[in-house]
Amino acid sequence: MFPSSAVLFLAGLASAMPQLKRATDFFDPNANGGSMLDDSTGGFGALGYLGEPLNVIISGQSSPGVLTDDGFLTYIQSIGFSFECLGLHLGGPQSANLGDGNGWVNQTAEYRQDYGSPDLGTCLESLIGGNHLRVFRQNGPQADSGALFLAVSKEEPVTEQHTIVPDGYNIGRDLLVGNAVGTTSREGFTYQTTLQNLTGLLPAGDANVNHDIATDGVTALLTVTIV
Repeated sequence: MFPSSAVLFLAGLASAMPQLKRATDFFDPNANGGSMLDDSTGGFGALGYLGEPLNVIISGQSSPGVLTDDGFLTYIQSIGFSFECLGLHLGGPQSANLGDGNGWVNQTAEYRQDYGSPDLGTCLESLIGGNHLRVFRQNGPQADSGALFLAVSKEEPVTEQHTIVPDGYNIGRDLLVGNAVGTTSREGFTYQTTLQNLTGLLPAGDANVNHDIATDGVTALLTVTIV
């Protein structure tokens, strides 16, 4: 048995050590029965279901502090998104199967464009439309990358039932990437974000895509480092 003083010393030493980054960016959901489309119609992968493209991935090799729920919220607040209006969510959650052994799992959270006000700006987005995203975490026993898969799209105002604008999946992805790449900061944290555009994960076109809106088949891989 260690004396209590030694236990306290070792615990303090462990907490002071930096968290190690994951070994991989992500695992391809398609390779293990998953999909790069979420399920937006409640079919849970059944034949004929429609989904939104998971068109942005936050790499598992990002700083560990970015990949937690609280850390990711702080990060996206640095790029113009925040929690939903007054913390309220309308509509049912969507699910995704990331090929990690967890099957179809509901979104971790949904965030909206904040129009410059992280506290109340998403209420404006709920009214007039704008960019928004859903988050899914790849952390199952068969593919535990820790990566965050995002379904990003630009939507119409509430008067149009928040449907997706024409070309809204590509537009939403590109707006998020444009705000993210480079250096941003929030609540004392500074982030450096780099981009790699990937093809071959998502098919181009509108097959099984919700609202019959075609995508260009590009997935943006973002690696976010706290500097």
